[in-house]
Amino acid sequence: MTAAEPGPSLVGRFAEKLQPMLGHIEALVTCESPSADLAAVARSADIVATLGASVLGAAPERITADGRAHLRWRFGAGPTRVLLVGHHDTVWPLGSLRTHPFSVHDGILRGPGCFDMKAGLVIAFHALTEVPDLRGVTLLITGDEEIGSPSSRELIESEASRCRAALILEPAAPGGRVKTERKGMSIYELVVTGRAAHAGLEPNAGVNATIEIAHQILTIATFADSSAGTSVTPTVLTAGVTSNTVPAAGRLFVDVRAASMAEQARVDAAIRALRPVLDGSSLTVTGGINRPPLETSASSGLLVRTAMLAEALGLGPLGSASVGGGSDGNFTAGLGIPTLDGLGAVGDGAHADHEHVLVAELAGRTALVAALVADQLAIGP
Repeated sequence: MTAAEPGPSLVGRFAEKLQPMLGHIEALVTCESPSADLAAVARSADIVATLGASVLGAAPERITADGRAHLRWRFGAGPTRVLLVGHHDTVWPLGSLRTHPFSVHDGILRGPGCFDMKAGLVIAFHALTEVPDLRGVTLLITGDEEIGSPSSRELIESEASRCRAALILEPAAPGGRVKTERKGMSIYELVVTGRAAHAGLEPNAGVNATIEIAHQILTIATFADSSAGTSVTPTVLTAGVTSNTVPAAGRLFVDVRAASMAEQARVDAAIRALRPVLDGSSLTVTGGINRPPLETSASSGLLVRTAMLAEALGLGPLGSASVGGGSDGNFTAGLGIPTLDGLGAVGDGAHADHEHVLVAELAGRTALVAALVADQLAIGP
């Protein structure tokens, strides 16, 4: 394959490798890896490392941060020019295989984490086998993406800081569309302190944390701006301890999604400016911006190149999508690195009972990733 002339024959070569690819996906899916279980994530990292080494002919560097296992393949001695990013942790708890067993039937592959995103890892491994020269390529597979990448964010940003393209192997949007825009995410926790009192004997002697939180919720709801694509959603709420006591404390979590950094900053400032309404109550705000947005300005150039490659491969027009969920692509885009997301498996049902991968799309998707990596390497530093 040359970067300038990818063709349908590349898709055919991956179609010939379909059975081994399915076996590799099964090996990853049947090793359950819920993010919160460090031992399970470590076992999964072992399987991913072994499988990746068998396909790529090179063992990864194993990086442990805060007890979580991440894997990195670096090719060549020079700096990273093209970075591929994926994760091997999932949202599915141990035992999910009993209710959602791995299966392939009528062209549909199922199993916990198959779509998000273990099939994407297999796509990455096999795609790189058809890139003529891997010097300058880094493949990074993390173990904590589903909980916000707390231990891998610094690693991701360090790897991406000087590269020319970040390719994210998260699953595709419906219809196989790549993801060119993701909203940024912020998470806040508000803790209200009031004063307890007997709800029947002397309710006025207390300072009601529930009422204070109610005031805060109504204010926080005004920070949303649908015209700008900004949602501000109060989520988990707790207050009080018994039904006959004025609540002395309460806690509220707030989820914020915004399409631009400016909107994230606006909401952040507004939440930090909140003040108590009731005399005698106090308010503490923690949390903040977790992921910057992946804006279309970061993905537009790569989208044009990828669409051209898809046509050359005989895959037809390549669609694009804007989505609300975050990924590690938010971090690379936040650094100003050209980033294209949703390059992984085609299917549906991430985090849901109907999670599945369309087997017929695996060869074409793998060819597209291979062609895109080669294309970006050919452009030079």
